[in-house]
Amino acid sequence: MLAIVCPGQGSQTPGFLSPWLELDGVRGRLEALGEAGGLDLVAHGTVSDADMIKDTAVAQPLIVAAGLVTASALLPTGTEADASLAATGAVLAGHSVGEFTATALAGVVSGAQAMSLVATRGRAMAEASAVTPTGMAAVLGGDADEVLASIERHGLTPANVNGAGQVVAAGTLEQIEAFRADPPAKARVIPLQVAGAFHTHHMAPAVDALAAAAADVTPADPTLALLSNADGRAVTDGAEVVTRLVRQVSNPVRWDQCMATLVDLGVTGLLELAPAGTLVGLAKRAMPGVETVALKTPDDLDAARALVETHGGTDTPSPREGNQ
Repeated sequence: MLAIVCPGQGSQTPGFLSPWLELDGVRGRLEALGEAGGLDLVAHGTVSDADMIKDTAVAQPLIVAAGLVTASALLPTGTEADASLAATGAVLAGHSVGEFTATALAGVVSGAQAMSLVATRGRAMAEASAVTPTGMAAVLGGDADEVLASIERHGLTPANVNGAGQVVAAGTLEQIEAFRADPPAKARVIPLQVAGAFHTHHMAPAVDALAAAAADVTPADPTLALLSNADGRAVTDGAEVVTRLVRQVSNPVRWDQCMATLVDLGVTGLLELAPAGTLVGLAKRAMPGVETVALKTPDDLDAARALVETHGGTDTPSPREGNQ
C-alpha cells in the first residue's frame, strides 16, 4: 500500500526547483499555478534568495506548487494524470500547508483553487505574525509526557506533534526564550527560523481571512483516502476537508497521528513530494519497515516510479477506510 505525503513550510531551499524546469511542461505548469497565486513562482523556485523564500507569503504557495508540479512530472500529463493517481490507490497526507497539496491531489479542489487559497493563507499568516513577536522552537528528545508538560508550563502550544521524538513549541518570543533557559530533561530546544507562532491562537486573524476565501469554493469529495492533520483520520466529505483546512491554521498539527494511521492502514511504501526529505526522515524513525523515497530532483523520478509500481494499485483502502 502506498502513501504520498506533502511537506510543509521550512522544507524549501534556494533554487530547489531549478532542475525541475529542465523537464518538458514544468515551467508552464508552474507559471499557471503562480498566476493563480499571484506570485512569480518560477523566480522564487530558482533565483530568489533564502530570505525571500522564507517569507510566509512566498513560502507557502511555493511549497504547494512544488508538490503539484512534481506530482505531475511523476504521472502522465493531461486528463490521464488524475486517473493515474487514482490507480495508485494511494493514501494522501500533507504536513501543515502541505495539506493543500494533498487536498488538490485528492480532487477536493483544483490546483488553481488550492493556489488561490494558500496565497490568502500565506499573506494572512504573515500579517498575523506581525501583530505580536512570536516564534517556534523544535524540541528533540526527552520523555514525551515531560516535554508536553514543560511546553504547557511555559504557556506555549505544541504546534506540531511530529512523532519520532520531535515536538515544535510555539508562542511569544519571551516564552520561547524562557523555555530555552529551562528545557525538559534530556531534550534539546532549537529555535526555528519562522515568522511567527503558526498553528496557535496567535493565527486567529488568518483563520477569518482563509474562511472568507474558502466560502467561494465548492469542494468535491476526495477520490483517495485523505488524512487530516487535526487527528490523523481520513475525511470523506469535501466540505469537511475545507473546513478543517481553515481551522488548522490556528490548531496543532498532529503528524504523529497521521503516521499512526498510515501504519494502521498497512502502508508499505511512502513517497514524499518536493521539496522532500523532512517527512521521509520522520517516517524512517516512526514507521520502521516502510520503504521510502524523497522526490527531491528529477534524478529521483525512476526510484519514485518504482516505489509506486511496487506499492500502489493493490489492496488499497477506499476513501472511507480509517474515517471514524
